[in-house]
Amino acid sequence: MAQTPETANIPATANKGLEGVVACTTEISTIHDVTLLYRGYTIEDLAQNCGFEETAYLLWNNKLPNKSELEKFKSQLAANATLPADFLPVLETIAKTNAHSMAKLRTAVSHFGLLDKNAENITNAGIVENATRLTGALGTIVAALSRFEQGQKPVAPVAGKTIAWNFLNMIRGQEPTAEEEKLFDTALVLHADHELNASTFTARVVASTTSDYYSDITAALGSLKGPLHGGANEAVMLMLKEIGDYSKVDAFIADAVDAKKKVMGIGHRVYKNGDPRAKILKELSLQTCKKAGLEDYHRMLVRIQEQMEEKKGLMPNVDFYSGLVYTALKLRPRDFTPIFAVSRVSGWSAQVLEQYANNRIYRPRGFYTGKTDVKVASIDKR
Repeated sequence: MAQTPETANIPATANKGLEGVVACTTEISTIHDVTLLYRGYTIEDLAQNCGFEETAYLLWNNKLPNKSELEKFKSQLAANATLPADFLPVLETIAKTNAHSMAKLRTAVSHFGLLDKNAENITNAGIVENATRLTGALGTIVAALSRFEQGQKPVAPVAGKTIAWNFLNMIRGQEPTAEEEKLFDTALVLHADHELNASTFTARVVASTTSDYYSDITAALGSLKGPLHGGANEAVMLMLKEIGDYSKVDAFIADAVDAKKKVMGIGHRVYKNGDPRAKILKELSLQTCKKAGLEDYHRMLVRIQEQMEEKKGLMPNVDFYSGLVYTALKLRPRDFTPIFAVSRVSGWSAQVLEQYANNRIYRPRGFYTGKTDVKVASIDKR
């Protein structure tokens, strides 16, 4: 008898989307109780007390740096922030295409890897060198692509400044205030890593084949491009514009719930009591939103959160407030997902380092639900 989806005895391990399946062991990050941990530290503790560079060092080295280690690491990242002169015309060509912003970034990073003579070195030291090179440069790449798209010249990084400060200055052509720098730096910390999400799993799968570091990261960027993963924060801002003003929130949510329509930025497969990163951004963003004239948008998000929790028992994820944070910082919506990558490259790098160190190629099985008794008919009988 032919086996069909209706008759197949699908095992419990054949979960759609691999939900609940443990694919590897890791010491890097985990959702623990109601918070997110990086190397054992809560995201709340890190967001309050550490900058992005410290966080990246922690992810890669399993320890927070002391003062001299941090200064050395910052110097190494800063040394890679200035792009090769012959790479800028390549970025300009990429920027002028009509492609998605993440397709442009994926292509740019792939080309950037071609310029690294040590790209094939997948020893621990080689991956750390590659990761330092790309993590230092990625903010400059994203900012340059954005400015080229707008017919503007790239702004060079400034020595002695943080990645957060430099990125805001390079992409806007305007020096950030101390408050803006801190807010953006915190956003980078919050987005640095997040368990075995789609892009991280993609990076680890490619690394498990013992491919090169740039292939790992390029593949992760392709995964992040998908709107179910990396584009939700931009979709939240589009939703706010569609609603229009605070007085229309309740009707919009009622209609969405009745129509079983997804409300962007709400819900998470793993967090059931709310995303701790969203809570941090909700509090930190209020003052910046007030100064940027976006207080009504902030009120709208808070009301949407209240309504969705009341009607569906669902809480916001990190994308729910991050888009508003970036808008308040005068960043373009089409740059939101590339900005995600400026931070997440630190986590991807930590994850592939761990994969290479204790590697086994990923080779899952698919539970077959198709036919099993088909015979080839002669071509005149088909």
